[in-house]
Amino acid sequence: MPPLEPVVFLPFITSELPGVGGQLKAEPAHFIVEELPLYEASGSGPHLYLSLTREGWTTRRVADALADLFGLSRRDVGFAGLKDRHARCTQTFSLPGLTPDAAERVAAEFPFQVNWARQHGNKLKTGHLLGNRFCITVSDLAVPPEEALSRSQAIAAAIAQRGAPNFFGAQRFGHDGANVAKGRAALLGQGPRQDPWLTKLLISAYQGHLFNRYVQLRLKAGLFGQVLVGDVCKKAETGGMFQVQDAAAEQPRYQRGEIAFTGPLFGKKMWAALDQAAELEASVLAEAGLGEAELRQARSDGARRPARLWLPEIELAIHPAGLQVSFALPKGAYATVVLREFCKSDQGFELLQEQNED
Repeated sequence: MPPLEPVVFLPFITSELPGVGGQLKAEPAHFIVEELPLYEASGSGPHLYLSLTREGWTTRRVADALADLFGLSRRDVGFAGLKDRHARCTQTFSLPGLTPDAAERVAAEFPFQVNWARQHGNKLKTGHLLGNRFCITVSDLAVPPEEALSRSQAIAAAIAQRGAPNFFGAQRFGHDGANVAKGRAALLGQGPRQDPWLTKLLISAYQGHLFNRYVQLRLKAGLFGQVLVGDVCKKAETGGMFQVQDAAAEQPRYQRGEIAFTGPLFGKKMWAALDQAAELEASVLAEAGLGEAELRQARSDGARRPARLWLPEIELAIHPAGLQVSFALPKGAYATVVLREFCKSDQGFELLQEQNED
């Protein structure tokens, strides 16, 4: 097996602009996350939707506690995504067969803020969200607050024009990136089989590593700011996917954030790019020592992931503890990937992988 590229280093899209240094998650209130729902609870149906705000609890721990409190199976408790325990998180859980008065028991038993409780017709499942809204305070700045604000305004303006790489964060790869090599083995059928959840996690780590390498190569080649013939692009409004035939015709839509080119999450059924875009994908596979034979045997169908985050609105403010940065991201995107553009450092970011429940 060829040596893997280091997981820790990722390029910056605003490398020419100085950062502010600083620290993330000095305390949970410095990292506020709120889910953006895919749909609102209707007010009727067999499932109770319960919106909670908490600190210091993983999503799975909350789900287990709710199941135990109401005598439910853990599988009956639904949620749309995982949230970090070292943050102040607001997310919704679904509980079958309960009514809104159950919220009083939750508030009495646990250190949660109960925001609302309403009925709905279906269980919440993974992916039932548009994204997340973040309000993050960067503390221990390397420069005075006014200078940090000025620098951050320049960075935010550049990101609004260019977008930001939709890298997978360090949380994806496990401690010291150990899940990358394990994920390669799992993808090729050599990893654990007794634990399907672990197998899927490891495979996704390796797919994420190759995706990051693809985006890194595209940035290095100066091709991040444009669509290519053969790109598989995703529409921002509808989520529809299409193959680019006329790059010049699609470029204005890309510049307006209406579409984004996607990068590969390699697997046996992945929608492959063509022409010029395919050459980049092929170089990633060659570097990894993978070919068509290996992909046909892969234990994953594969998928595609938007490679650019469109962030026209980033709110900035001086906070008593440092600099406050607020923005929204689609599901699956990492806030720390955006914050590192402002901090211009990976120091400390690698430690976040130990704090994330993944």
